[in-house]
Amino acid sequence: MKYLVFRMYGPMASWGEIAVGESRHSAGYPGKSAITGLLGAALGIGRSDDTEQHALANGYALAVKMSVSGALLTDYHTTQVPDSTGKFRYRTRRDELVTGKDRLGTILSSREYFTDSVAIVAVRAVDQAAWSLEQLQKALLKPKFHLYLGRKACPLAAPLQPQIVDAEGFLAAFDDYVAKPLLQSRQEWVNDNRYLKPDATCHYYWQGDVADFADQETVPQQAVHKLVRHDQPLSRQRWQFQPRTENLWLQSPPTGGDK
Repeated sequence: MKYLVFRMYGPMASWGEIAVGESRHSAGYPGKSAITGLLGAALGIGRSDDTEQHALANGYALAVKMSVSGALLTDYHTTQVPDSTGKFRYRTRRDELVTGKDRLGTILSSREYFTDSVAIVAVRAVDQAAWSLEQLQKALLKPKFHLYLGRKACPLAAPLQPQIVDAEGFLAAFDDYVAKPLLQSRQEWVNDNRYLKPDATCHYYWQGDVADFADQETVPQQAVHKLVRHDQPLSRQRWQFQPRTENLWLQSPPTGGDK
């Protein structure tokens, strides 16, 4: 089975959760909407193109390996926007600040980010996928739209390093993936284990059966946790998402003589 595997790293990342009131929380790992959104941007698919967005959201199975969780950062955010005036639409930020200058009001919010996190993503095409893994790989190497990690304020800080690997299950695909080091010019940083040190316990997330991830001997069913997340894209134009069930497996470091 072929998998497209790539790395997502940046100084900050924000993986949107359900927004309530002034709080804009972030999950600790990228969900399906974030990953398919990144793939859609690389392919040049507009948010208003519901047909291709639907094909992208339903044509692939995904898995995420969080090798570095990063640190949580909370930002007290303020912005000025004008209130609505009937059917008039502000088409640009300049329209808001110039045309709507007399109607400006301040919105306060608290936004969460994760700093210096590293996520590895594996993508497998399902039946009748609209784009081949090779096409997705080419798009990630030369994206048509800007790519970012959840928010436009969170750009990538390292190449995605997309690779196509042949493996039996998501776990084997992660193990076979080898990316270039994040840091090369600062050897003292590379030697400092405090900087971007892999987590002691690695978190894996995927949708589907345990057999899609690894064999029963490696990952027993009783070690897998079920999660529900509202990140299945329904309409990006209307910004609607529906819940989906995914799996979580925590891989602990070896102990005793296995170190």
